[in-house]
Amino acid sequence: MNTLSQVLSRFEPISLEQMDNVRLMDRTDTKFVFRIEQLPFFLEQVSNDYRVLEVTSARISRYETLYFDTEDFQLYLKHQNGKLNRYKIRFRKYVESGLNFFEIKFKNNKGRTIKERIRRNDIEYNLEGEIRRLINEKTPLDPRLLIPRLWVNYSRITLVNKISRERLTIDINLNFKNNTSNKNFNSIVIAEIKQEKSSPSPFLKIMKQHHIREGSISKYCLGVISLYERVKKK
Repeated sequence: MNTLSQVLSRFEPISLEQMDNVRLMDRTDTKFVFRIEQLPFFLEQVSNDYRVLEVTSARISRYETLYFDTEDFQLYLKHQNGKLNRYKIRFRKYVESGLNFFEIKFKNNKGRTIKERIRRNDIEYNLEGEIRRLINEKTPLDPRLLIPRLWVNYSRITLVNKISRERLTIDINLNFKNNTSNKNFNSIVIAEIKQEKSSPSPFLKIMKQHHIREGSISKYCLGVISLYERVKKK
């Protein structure tokens, strides 16, 4: 079997600038989890259907994300309890491009994901000024109660459908850390199909052919479960 790098070299590239029309800040998400050794084969099957994001000659990009939550993990618990109309509050750094954003991610009761974000010079540990105003404007949360809780770092492959408004993100080399612990999940892949509206997807077809079921895994929740002992886990 070809290596991951060999398979990715077969994809046509797309730049960050060319991706502007598929930012999909209001979208539906469909997630899958499978073993890392399956990834090269799955990508081979769709190499003619997608283009791959290339940043500074790299086709696998590093992401560093700092999540905020309350002292008692109220945002995490809403997800664990299956509540809709829930939020994630985070800073994200795109390592290769040097871009940093503060982001509010909202999952509404219609199953859509809506993102608000503002550009920042770096990841910050305090929610102040423009960031605090955005939280007050866009959420019912009290920014004074939100503190840094978890780093979620990983490498991402981003594919863009050649025909429809679809992005496919493939996250590997997951690493979770807080002030006291650090844990890696190198054996799994989290793939996510992001679409403006439901439409045929070559990758979704491959998942169905190989009987890989859609899941609702959250990297943030997986990290909290992995590093914090006294949280609800089921």
